[in-house]
Amino acid sequence: MSKTYKIVILEDDRILLKALNIELLSSGFEVLSATDGESGLKLISREKPDLVLLDLVMPKIDGFEVLTKLKKNKDTKNIPVIILSNLGQDEEIKKGLKLGALDYYKKASTDLRELSNKIKGSLP
Repeated sequence: MSKTYKIVILEDDRILLKALNIELLSSGFEVLSATDGESGLKLISREKPDLVLLDLVMPKIDGFEVLTKLKKNKDTKNIPVIILSNLGQDEEIKKGLKLGALDYYKKASTDLRELSNKIKGSLP
């Protein structure tokens, strides 16, 4: 990658957040993060990242609401969002994709290197 892509991670599990940070930084991304939906929205609005990695179950504002707000805002609606969540029922996956997520991964069955490669493939 010649350009350094900026990724924002919204994740309240600090252990997973650290692991995601390490994996994405080692893959050459610039990584910023927030541990709740409210501060995550502010961070995304300020930083205009190339991609957002979004958990659904978070304090203050949940991921579905974050995604809805991002897609309704003209400044953030074109930022790709990949959901990474413990929620994995069909209706939750369908809802996330319908709201505009690029892809949906279940935390329990996702390899971080595979996720990093998916992110690389999602960027120009």
